[in-house]
Amino acid sequence: MRLLKVATCNLNQWAMDFDCNLKNIKESITQAKQAGAVIRLGPELEITGYGCEDHFLELDTINHGWECLKEILVGDWTDGILCSIGMPVIKGSERYNCQVLCFNRKIIMIRPKMWLANDGNYRELRWFTAWKHKDQLVDFQLPSEIAEAISQKSVHFGYGYVQFLDTAVAAEVCEELFTPIPPHAELALNGVEVFMNASGSHHQLRKLDVRLRAFIGATHTCGGVYMYSNHQGCDGGRLYHDGCSCVVVNGDVVAQGSQFSLRDSEVVLAQVDLDAVASLRGSISSFQEQASYKNTVSSVLVPYKLCQPFSMQMSLSSPLKINYHSPEEEIAFGPGCWLWDYLRRSGASGFLLPLSGGADSSSVAAIVGCMCQLVVKEIDNGDEQVKADAIRIGNYTDGQFPTDSKEFAKRIFYTVFMGSENSSEDTKKRAKELADEIGSWHLDVSIDGVVSALLSLFQTLTGKRPRYKVDGGSHIENLGLQNIQARIRMVLAFMLASLLPWVHSKPGFYLVLGSSNVDEGLRGYLTKYDCSSADINPIGSISKQDLQAFLRWAAIHLGYSSLAEIEAAPPTAELEPIRSNYSQLDEVDMGMTYEELSVYGRLRKIFRCGPVSMFKNLCYRWGSRLSPLEVAYKVKHFFKYYSINRHKMTVLTPSYHAESYSPEDNRFDLRQFLYNARWPYQFRKMDELVKELDGNEVALGETRDEDKSRVNGVGMGIVAAGSGDPKSGL
Repeated sequence: MRLLKVATCNLNQWAMDFDCNLKNIKESITQAKQAGAVIRLGPELEITGYGCEDHFLELDTINHGWECLKEILVGDWTDGILCSIGMPVIKGSERYNCQVLCFNRKIIMIRPKMWLANDGNYRELRWFTAWKHKDQLVDFQLPSEIAEAISQKSVHFGYGYVQFLDTAVAAEVCEELFTPIPPHAELALNGVEVFMNASGSHHQLRKLDVRLRAFIGATHTCGGVYMYSNHQGCDGGRLYHDGCSCVVVNGDVVAQGSQFSLRDSEVVLAQVDLDAVASLRGSISSFQEQASYKNTVSSVLVPYKLCQPFSMQMSLSSPLKINYHSPEEEIAFGPGCWLWDYLRRSGASGFLLPLSGGADSSSVAAIVGCMCQLVVKEIDNGDEQVKADAIRIGNYTDGQFPTDSKEFAKRIFYTVFMGSENSSEDTKKRAKELADEIGSWHLDVSIDGVVSALLSLFQTLTGKRPRYKVDGGSHIENLGLQNIQARIRMVLAFMLASLLPWVHSKPGFYLVLGSSNVDEGLRGYLTKYDCSSADINPIGSISKQDLQAFLRWAAIHLGYSSLAEIEAAPPTAELEPIRSNYSQLDEVDMGMTYEELSVYGRLRKIFRCGPVSMFKNLCYRWGSRLSPLEVAYKVKHFFKYYSINRHKMTVLTPSYHAESYSPEDNRFDLRQFLYNARWPYQFRKMDELVKELDGNEVALGETRDEDKSRVNGVGMGIVAAGSGDPKSGL
């Protein structure tokens, strides 16, 4: 037997905070060495933080990376342990995203990333060059300060692996695993047994299974020990890196770290037998045949043994049942941890939330409540960093610290019900009940006086006073009156967030939380610069359907029972007067259901459908109950309002990224914001298709309940079927 102990880790790094990042790296190495590990893998670009973005273009960032690496190398951190450390490196005129392999105070090899992530949320080609020379390792001259400090002038640079006396180890960096021809296959044929994947992977609902299947698949057919390390936390932007560092052996997960955590450092250990890898490979005839005429990959020889012989003192890691969170748990823990990182790193003293008593703002309140529960739990588990942050943010004195989540929420969380003459007693009551359950400092204020003052000012200026639609007013008047209320709430929220700490003799300021969901952003069903305009929004990339499921879950598992009643209530903005024959409802206002919005969103973003393609696919999906004419009307209605309101996405509050069809304009969904909202060419093409299809008739028979993907025996195809699947786009 060749027994090997390896360590991978989740690190909560912060872009450009080199002190924080270096501290976490050292802590993880210390824990790995204390546990007896001889390989330690850290996440991608761990020294700088993954999310530096255009800071990667600054030479200071590169230089500070080398300075931090030097501090690690001149100490005893790498004595007897192979450390893979992520940082940017400039070679010649090019900048590379690299894993620096260090051992016994020397740099063994620098491995540049060969395939860069450059879609969705990722823009690595903006900052880095992909390494394209697979045939050889080249010489890299180390910076003079590093060379002098470690008495080493140069190092091998490029694609290759490290050959120890008893095993071979190689890096495969993040995106490379997901390419059509991943490096690990070729490396395995060259005898590499241990693969180290340093990653910067972000959380997305239901995504973890895709990632784990890739690790399992990488070693299932060709054997090997696959180590995966990831960032965990908010490192300065919209993404939450969701950890889940793990070790996979021959297709079995033998160690798995947490997906969501408040800890700054978590080391995941595994003890493996490399003979199991050799045995599997020797039993697969096709592997043997391909290995016999492989392309030779360059290597670096290190005359040192990593493995131990058979010993009963070293037990082996066994296959685990993979731990997956439900989507409802992901919504609670992911945004909850993201909010905590943002709060403790922003210098703020807490959050303020306009709490309407509706589903969206109540979801945000519940997530903050969950955050408070996580903080108290982590303090109880002995995390001194979380305790220190909580003492500072909560302004505790005399040795006190949070022991109760409701008491902690009272210190750091304001909720405000901003009612008007159009608000119902039901929503007011629900907001108060939820605030009491969470423990927030709750305020109840009427905005009618401010609305009346603005309308009087408008009347003085123009001689006219607008009326609601139910009182005989026009559509323009009705919309204007709603927008006044919405924007007053935004102004009042920011005023309270800045001044309430002063009123209560608390230090600092509060961050205003937004609560618009991804479907409303897609449709533009929000007022520009209303309460959707905030400092940050934990649910801005979560669908209404997922939020409703979360509310049902949180009512039970977070202990906020009032959420059940909130979820059951029909969604309404409560911006128009309630009459005996009229009550404002979101889905009526929008002219589409939230379920339909999710379908439109997936087709538009995930399946890249324009109006005509969307129409064709929805004829398959809805053809058993709607005529082509009705489908065309719905598609036109969506694209009309999507394009009219697209400009709102340019000022959308920074939101936690969780959904594949997010319309977020900053990075994820890059499109124009000035459209011809009539779409004359596209809509004309749809009209021609409707005419060809005899558009007034339902084209297909009834959908059979037992097979929703087929209509009257006709398959609807992967696009139409996928438009209703929340897992699409992963």
